[in-house]
This record gives sequence, C-alpha cells and structure tokens, in this order.
Amino acid sequence: MAKNTTRKPPIRRKSSKKKKSALLFRIVLITFLLFGFLYGSYHYRNAIRYYLSSKSDRIAKEDKFVKDRIIQILKSHKDLTFGFDVSQFQGNINWDEVNSAKNKFPLKFVIIRASAGSDKRDSRFSENWSQAKKYDFIRGAYHYYRPNENSIQQANNFIKVVSLHSGDLPPVLDIEKLPENQSIDSLKVGLKRWLNIVDSHYKVRPIIYTGEKYYNDFLKEEFKGYTFWIANYNFFVENINDDWLFWQFTQKAKINGIDEYVDVNIYNGTPKMLQYLTISN
Repeated sequence: MAKNTTRKPPIRRKSSKKKKSALLFRIVLITFLLFGFLYGSYHYRNAIRYYLSSKSDRIAKEDKFVKDRIIQILKSHKDLTFGFDVSQFQGNINWDEVNSAKNKFPLKFVIIRASAGSDKRDSRFSENWSQAKKYDFIRGAYHYYRPNENSIQQANNFIKVVSLHSGDLPPVLDIEKLPENQSIDSLKVGLKRWLNIVDSHYKVRPIIYTGEKYYNDFLKEEFKGYTFWIANYNFFVENINDDWLFWQFTQKAKINGIDEYVDVNIYNGTPKMLQYLTISN
C-alpha cells in the first residue's frame, strides 16, 4: 500500500521588482539622512567648532560667538518687535542713550523687575519705571517668584510696588526655581493664587515668564489660558515658537547706556500688535 506523502508548499521568492523597490528606498533614505547631516554640519559649523574647542578657546571665542548669534537672530526677526528687560543688577542706566540693539534694531519695550518674594522691592524700580515712560518705551513690570515663600504675601508685595496705567503691559510673574520643601502640585497652587490675586487687582490676566524646559515640564498643560514669555539661549534655536508671546533669546547683549549685560527679547508680533496687548482704561 502506497504511503501518503505531504507535499511541501513551494518557496515563494520575492520578486526582483520588490527587491529593487526596497533597495531604492534605502538609497533615497540614506541620501536624505546624509544630506541632512551635511547641511546641519555646515549650517551650525560655528557652533560645532565652538562646543568642540577647549575650555580656554571657548572663553576666548565666546564674545564673538554670542555677538554673531544675537545679530543673526535680530536680522531673521526684523519684522517683529524688540525689547529688553532690566533690574537693579544693570545698575544706573543712561536712558538718553538707550534706543536700539546693535545700533540698528529699534527697542520698543522694556520689562522691569519690581519685586521679589514676599518683601523685596527692586532698588532701581521707581527710577527705571519713570524713565521708561519718559523715553516712550512700552513698559511692563515683573515679580520674581520665590517658591518657598507665601504666594499671597508675594502677590501683595507686587501690588504695593506697582501701579499700572493705560499703555502699560500686563503684569508678569517670573518663575524659574523649583521648591525645596513642597511638591510641584503645591507650587502650582501657589502660582495660581498669585495669578488670581494680581488678575483681580489689575483687571488683566498676567503673563508668565519661565525657561523653555520649565514651561514644557510643569506649566504648559495646567496654565493653558495664560500667555508665556520664554527664555531660551540655545544656539540651535533660531526662531520664536508660535506659542511664545515673548522670546528672551540672550542674556548677554550690550546696549548703549547700560554698562552691564542685558537680556534682549522679541515680541511675537508687530509694534502695532504690541499696542493692542497693553492695558486700556
């Protein structure tokens, strides 16, 4: 009696057409990645040279490196609006000379530190505040928030120091540090309390200043109704993001009339749009 034999199914071989398509896809992908790498290497060649140089070389090159980046950012955002921010750490400012960045890009606004924590008043706030008005800058005031101090006292401290008028920017809450003795959730409760008290007093919603990482990690989702002023000095960040109202892109600018380094900022809009952001009574 003959045995039943099971015939193995024939081995299906990939068609040469499919092989050619897969090979072509790989070639295109590798070419694209290689082009991207070469373009990125060329585009950021100065930054790469800077970061790969020795510490002593970096120190020697830093001034030129920073200046070149500032000019590059200003040129690429020339249709937007430039401003700066100051505190007592900039010392005595000669406001007669303060008018532009790099003697070419007009400065339209200034944001001035008013207070810090529950009891600190910036020692140069009154002078800077009045001089900014005298020299026709659109002015704003900010409070440096100390996470380990009482949020209600901090809000009241800012309110005691700052009187806002028509044409001024909304108040700004500056949060940069993480708390030492409380949770992030507790910190957020305190921030919201400060914002609500200040909002109720001035009848305008405050702006929040912070670093990009802090914004992404802790604030972006829970504070969606607020506008943000973001600090990011990374050389590889070349453009303001759509969800940033202001971008502080450097802390090492030199401006006529100010001896110390100054933070320079870009408002994400035209000067006319900035006017619409101001308080109207």
